[in-house]
Amino acid sequence: MIHPDVETLDAEGIHKIQRKNIVTLGTRLAAMPEWVEHFKAAGMKPQDLASEDGLANAPFLDKSDLRARYPFPFLADKVENIERFIATSGTTGLPVLFGMTPNDFRKLLPYQMARVLSAAGVQRGQRAYQGYGYGLWIGGPALDAGFEALGCPNFPLGPGRGELAIQWLRDHQYEVASMSPLWLMSLITLAKQSGMDPKKDWALKIGILGGQSVSAEFRAQLEAEMPEGFMSHNIYGTTEAGGPILAISTPFTHAEDELQLVNEDTVITEILDPATLKPVAPGEVGEIVVTTLCREASPVVRWRTRDLVRLSPKPYDCPSGRRGMRRIGRLIGRTDDMLKVKGVIVFPSQVEDIIAGIPGTVKEAWQIYVDKEATTISSMLVAVESEREDPRPAVEIVVDLKREIHARIGIGVEVECHPFGTLPRYEAKAVRVLHRSGKG
Repeated sequence: MIHPDVETLDAEGIHKIQRKNIVTLGTRLAAMPEWVEHFKAAGMKPQDLASEDGLANAPFLDKSDLRARYPFPFLADKVENIERFIATSGTTGLPVLFGMTPNDFRKLLPYQMARVLSAAGVQRGQRAYQGYGYGLWIGGPALDAGFEALGCPNFPLGPGRGELAIQWLRDHQYEVASMSPLWLMSLITLAKQSGMDPKKDWALKIGILGGQSVSAEFRAQLEAEMPEGFMSHNIYGTTEAGGPILAISTPFTHAEDELQLVNEDTVITEILDPATLKPVAPGEVGEIVVTTLCREASPVVRWRTRDLVRLSPKPYDCPSGRRGMRRIGRLIGRTDDMLKVKGVIVFPSQVEDIIAGIPGTVKEAWQIYVDKEATTISSMLVAVESEREDPRPAVEIVVDLKREIHARIGIGVEVECHPFGTLPRYEAKAVRVLHRSGKG
């Protein structure tokens, strides 16, 4: 552990730090007119966060609140005091901007990211291939900050440039790679096509994989292509929280396909029932809701991520020694990604899990097409690819996939199996559901 004085605390110890920090946060927000107005709409003042039930009664924050205060929503400092701005992906509407003061970017972020990476097993001095993007997105800069804080030589290649990446993976002998899991699988495929054997020619030991959550089956197939002992770790965070800082899987949670909330001294993460907005019990599914305790420029209070996870049946007392930091399952999906097909709720992650278990499919290349964007979708088509080497007959893949989707989700869907290389590849976050007005 990189911060044993915090990481080994029990739940009560973590809660004491959170209580102290949330009192300070309420005092800061009370000096900011936008935040005073936001709390007033709920009949509260920011200082009320200091009470025992202050956070539980505080108003939620969602995208409409941010966009109503465009262009710098809830900015808690002058623009001239901001070192850099970051932004959401902006998949719908204008991207939302968040500021980072020098303290946010140069002290808090490295503190958080060093702990995240250390929890996954990254060690000082390991060579790191940083494959997340840059620009307004915080992914790349956040990993840079973490690798620097841990003293890891960093090669910030970013996404893309696959031919160069596979050669440098061999020649530079990177031990850690941070990137989209789909991009890593694409690099494995590209390496094998060029005559390389990642098992023998690469030295990777740890994958820090984000942008989308992947199934245990996909992860196992990815690890099977890599050098002996390689372990892939899902990483989770949001721009609104300040980056990929919230949770990561560790060698102690890997087998259970779980992640651990490792920065709960600087962030409060609630897991709430999206219907009742009350805390879920261990083993139940809830939405991640985030309150940042230490960010200066763009704090958030009860930010609704719309990301759904299952709280671990045994959330505390991890064998790692992190007794007070809860464990959660990997992301199930988003409340706004949920599809209702013929009256049945479907998450793209469920379809991914099924595809990953069908022999002969390309695990990183698949797409869902729905006939229209509506409350209830009347038809859905799943498109996959067959592998390049020794492809299974497409008709067999189609039959197997139809059967498994019907058996496990309970709906009948159309399935198409295309030749290798037909469907899009994604270097970062994949867009899995596409809407169309008709077939073809």
